[in-house]
Amino acid sequence: MTGRAVALPAVRPLGALWRFSRPHTIIGTTVSIVALYLIAVDTLPGLAFDGGLFDLFWTLVAGLAVNVYIVGINQLEDVEIDRVNKPFLPLAAGEMTMETGRAIVATSAALAIVLAVTQGALETVAVVVGLAVGTAYSLPPLRLKRFAVAASLCISGVRSVVVNLGVYAHFSLALGPDGTVSIPAAVWALTVVVLPFSFAIAILKDVPDAEGDRRFRIMTFTVRVGGAKVLRAGLAVLALAYIGMAVLGPLLIPEANPWVLAGGHLAALAVLLAWARGADPDDPAIFTRFYMRVWKLFFLEYALVALACLAG
Repeated sequence: MTGRAVALPAVRPLGALWRFSRPHTIIGTTVSIVALYLIAVDTLPGLAFDGGLFDLFWTLVAGLAVNVYIVGINQLEDVEIDRVNKPFLPLAAGEMTMETGRAIVATSAALAIVLAVTQGALETVAVVVGLAVGTAYSLPPLRLKRFAVAASLCISGVRSVVVNLGVYAHFSLALGPDGTVSIPAAVWALTVVVLPFSFAIAILKDVPDAEGDRRFRIMTFTVRVGGAKVLRAGLAVLALAYIGMAVLGPLLIPEANPWVLAGGHLAALAVLLAWARGADPDDPAIFTRFYMRVWKLFFLEYALVALACLAG
């Protein structure tokens, strides 16, 4: 009997690199930085839309490099866990070698630091803090991802404080008319609302990963209390953030359009609750779809605040 060769799917390096970078986090970082730039255009005196595009581009590249480093270093450390939880990731699937992954991570870190140094002290501090938190989250001896509270603080701290305040402070210093740092009310409000939003993302992401986390003793909130309770906690935090922005947003950001702020956040809350009806914590595939929809609402949050400021 003559055997017939079976053609295996070709490894596509660009596709593997794209999945290694975790596209939803790349989009989140891009939306965050662009929205902060638009708020700067609205609030910094004399800054036209195209006045700081060069600075925006390199700030964005540095931010994306930090992003790739953080998600990459986590995948390098979690290959065995990902073979259970996320077998589609390139390292877990064998589409990318560990050597290639290490080279991408090292290059991303170096690129981020070099670009930050050329852009000023504030961006350098933000980049170094982001890299340090990402390292502490994934790498021994700290490996903070093992501890539920510390892990959620790492993710929410970087997304809310480091990105929002650090990036806007850099724009203010680099593009402002007097070379000083001034954080407007819109950025403070965005930082406050993104904090619970990032916390919700941090705890919800572990719900479909319960099997692998339990096997490798990663004590997430899901492993400790169960996916159903984590879902309820995440929804409660997000509902509080949305209602808070709908009620207090127009008061905290007087220069923004109140109808866009209030109406947009109440509409987003309605969409979240509708999506949550189909979220099943016991079905990883279904819950992952819901989790990725929460990321879309995260993108929308930045767009809402930026749009409200520009429409004000």
